[in-house]
Amino acid sequence: MISLTALIGPVSDLLGKFIEDKDQKNKLAFELATMADNHAQELAKGQLEINKAEAASGSVFKGGWRPAIGWVCAMSLAWTYFAQPFISFAVGAFGVTLPPLPQLDMGALMPLMLGMLGLGSMRSYEKMKGLTK
Repeated sequence: MISLTALIGPVSDLLGKFIEDKDQKNKLAFELATMADNHAQELAKGQLEINKAEAASGSVFKGGWRPAIGWVCAMSLAWTYFAQPFISFAVGAFGVTLPPLPQLDMGALMPLMLGMLGLGSMRSYEKMKGLTK
């Protein structure tokens, strides 16, 4: 699907071929840009309403996919940097032989987790400044 903003440049170029009056051409180009901005704002408002509905649940484990991703990131981080090293140490200290414990690719998971933490920080800042309820 082609976005409305991607069509502004080609349409503006076509205006120059069919409309000779520069003022009228500039006015139409401005109206096209304004229409694209309004469309983008309406899409963003719709997404905000969806986000509000997803986040409306009061449970820690409910509320859609965001908490699920957060819990997966938290469990992966706890496994990689806490549980796995201590289990390996404890098993080795008692001389027990275990098959290798699973290794998680934190290089793929860290950008997701840090992005979520950044969004959470932005939300906390907005609440602190009274910008949102």
